[in-house]
Amino acid sequence: MPAAAPRRPFAALWASQAFSNLADGLLQAAAPLLVATLTRDPLVVAGMTVVQFLPWLLATLPAGALADRVDRRRVLTAGNWLRATGFALLAVALANGWRHVALLYTAVFLAGCAETMVDNAALAIPPRLLPREQLERANGRLFATQSVINTFIGPPAGAALFALAASAAFYTGATAFALAGLAALLLPALRPTGENQRRRRSTPTTVTQDIRSGWAHFWRHDLLRRVAFISAAINFFGSATGGLLVLLVTGPYELPMSRYGLFVAVPAAGAIAGSLLAEHVVPRIGGGPTTWLAALVPAASYAILGLGHHTPLALAGMFCAAVAASLNQIVVSTLRQAAVPDELLGRVTAAYRLVVLGVVPLGALAGGLLGRGLGIRATFIAAALGLALAALPLASRVTTRALRDAETTRHRKELQPPATLAIPRPG
Repeated sequence: MPAAAPRRPFAALWASQAFSNLADGLLQAAAPLLVATLTRDPLVVAGMTVVQFLPWLLATLPAGALADRVDRRRVLTAGNWLRATGFALLAVALANGWRHVALLYTAVFLAGCAETMVDNAALAIPPRLLPREQLERANGRLFATQSVINTFIGPPAGAALFALAASAAFYTGATAFALAGLAALLLPALRPTGENQRRRRSTPTTVTQDIRSGWAHFWRHDLLRRVAFISAAINFFGSATGGLLVLLVTGPYELPMSRYGLFVAVPAAGAIAGSLLAEHVVPRIGGGPTTWLAALVPAASYAILGLGHHTPLALAGMFCAAVAASLNQIVVSTLRQAAVPDELLGRVTAAYRLVVLGVVPLGALAGGLLGRGLGIRATFIAAALGLALAALPLASRVTTRALRDAETTRHRKELQPPATLAIPRPG
């Protein structure tokens, strides 16, 4: 494939993800700030994270099956337009003085359901647009854009818009989601390949059977399952602290609400650095050490946040944690895209994200309960200890060589007769 051939389709995907992440970033600041103006109860504040990620427990597996059955371009378009509609209605409600936590919970939950469709489809698209040797660089560009917009530009803008009017932040977010849907229309048709369609016609399956086959492939892949559990531990303790970050900043750290966006933007700078440097750093240090760093550096960051009072030191810790997490995210995404056949990629991605993101509402709930019972600072310290202990047994068998071997397994199997392709088992 010529290097220039995939540029236009990939640019359309890039633009769609950029607008979608802009909306996510705006709402990432506006939603917690809206909750904080309505209540100071840690459990209720953490509840916003619970309802945001609850759809990953309820809807991600059907969304993965959908991504493997229909045109992924249409999934991106419809999902983003559903989110645009939901937040536009919420903005109208806020503009008319209807402020209630339940209203925000409802909008965030419905948007989360649409997000499961969009994200599963988007993560399965790059291997259809680019050859394997370009995936690591492409993922780095996508995640760097996500970091820049979703957390570096979006949250400060969301906080600023919220300061003007709560509805302004949600109106702007709805517009960005609508533009993401329009950009997705510029992608080529991404229906199942001709080979996949012939296989489906010869052996028809139900959605339930599709979900089971995707889950089976994920669960039998020892390495993919192990890195999923590591990422799940990172996300569990990250959500336990992330839902309370606004209370830590405006409470023990005694900073104004306008400074909250800084605690999201500075880690985003670390994520940007990690994403852009991944193609150079990961080959040098290896995927195995990257996995260790992704768990231990955030643990140290939580300890600094919980024990300290020095804002620059806390921000430095969050910056380093974001670098490590970003490097690991690219390692894992490239592994999944390179090791899983295209006809299973949507479902396996959904199974992976069920484990990785399904723990987020549980972590947020645990953080809210701990915050109410032990206090905000103690919750951050407990998260630091928990993540460090969880990393010890989980990361020991994730080595650089194992990651490389897993990526080549798929390509060895694709050289075998078609009968071996139904649900390939890793070697």
